[in-house]
Amino acid sequence: MHHNQEEQSVNPITAQHWPAHHSDSNSLGSSLGSGPTDQQPPAYSKLEFRRHAVIDDYKITAQVLGLGINGKVLECYCKKTGEKCALKILYDTPKARREVELHWRVSRGPHIVRILSLYENMHQGKKCLLIVMECMEGGELFSRIQARGDQAFTEREASEIMHDIGTAIEYLHHMDIAHRDVKPENLLYTTKDSNAALTLTDFGFAKETTLHNSLQTPCYTPYYVAPEVLGPEKYDKSCDMWSLGVIMYILLCGFPPFYSNTGQAISPGMKQRIRLGQYEFPNPEWAEVSEEAKQLIIQLLKTDPNERMTIGQFVNHPWISQSMVVPPTPLHTSRVLTEDKELWDDVKEEMTSALATMRVDYDQVKIKDLDTSNNPLLNKRRKRPAPGGADRGGDGGGGDGGVVCNSQREVTFSE
Repeated sequence: MHHNQEEQSVNPITAQHWPAHHSDSNSLGSSLGSGPTDQQPPAYSKLEFRRHAVIDDYKITAQVLGLGINGKVLECYCKKTGEKCALKILYDTPKARREVELHWRVSRGPHIVRILSLYENMHQGKKCLLIVMECMEGGELFSRIQARGDQAFTEREASEIMHDIGTAIEYLHHMDIAHRDVKPENLLYTTKDSNAALTLTDFGFAKETTLHNSLQTPCYTPYYVAPEVLGPEKYDKSCDMWSLGVIMYILLCGFPPFYSNTGQAISPGMKQRIRLGQYEFPNPEWAEVSEEAKQLIIQLLKTDPNERMTIGQFVNHPWISQSMVVPPTPLHTSRVLTEDKELWDDVKEEMTSALATMRVDYDQVKIKDLDTSNNPLLNKRRKRPAPGGADRGGDGGGGDGGVVCNSQREVTFSE
């Protein structure tokens, strides 16, 4: 949907409605997750929409900051303060209202993008919901790591990042909300400063996880999808824990644990590997990574949701809660991300396009033909020799867990 002068919005919400700043994240870690289950979640102010034109309060530019699951995000400036903000535009549907409600409910949480104002306006004859949020000017998580150049990214830094993401998920789960789409594109920095806060964005797939509203509809981004989402099992907050495991894996090496060798968004072979939990920690990328980090990933990527680590266990794990004692081991991550910069963008585009078509029941998922889908990331990864001449693409080298590629169709499994 393109912005024009017909778009409307509302006045900024009064001060008492503004969420708390992210700086309370350290105190949250000790108060959530491991506490009593009957503990009352933090109070949040009532959701209120303004009904006058958003352009009365904000100057909206044509700059598109991002594309969320349910709508685009535009750049805007508060006319009163000059503050740069982000405006998300949604057609008024029950699904859009759910996104706004759940995001508003957790907006004051740590490491979660803040909502500043909410509007109900007409646009081209249709009612729209407009969300004015703080602007994430620091860019995506992995873009920042990739841009470091010769400055090595360390295991300790990976621990600190996972602590921040975990703090956000802990807050959501404490509020009985599952995000269901935790992935690199939805992890953005507030500013370009080195000490900027990392925030979780886009609540288009968020859902309450109360007893009468269990998660049953698979919707996912292929590289970050939990095994139970691919099958008939019901799933819950453990989806987010699986995503944490995949994000942590990429942070420590620069590539994901599960690949689609065929170039499909999610091939049958990749789907089976995810369900069977088949991945590796190949050298040289994993040679110096601590055993503690690897064991934590294993606990997060358990295929049985009942065995998977909970968010309370995660934030209290020493590798997360005691980042200062995690070894500052230089990792291969920034090098790998730099090598695959263009391909990584292609993968993100493939994942974004796949999101819209994969929000269906597991037995209705449509896998695109090789002729209509080509994901070059892993094709290139498989062909490029690793330092020292070893090819990660061979058996035992590329995280495929005994996978043999059948060039005519899909990935098959070796005995």
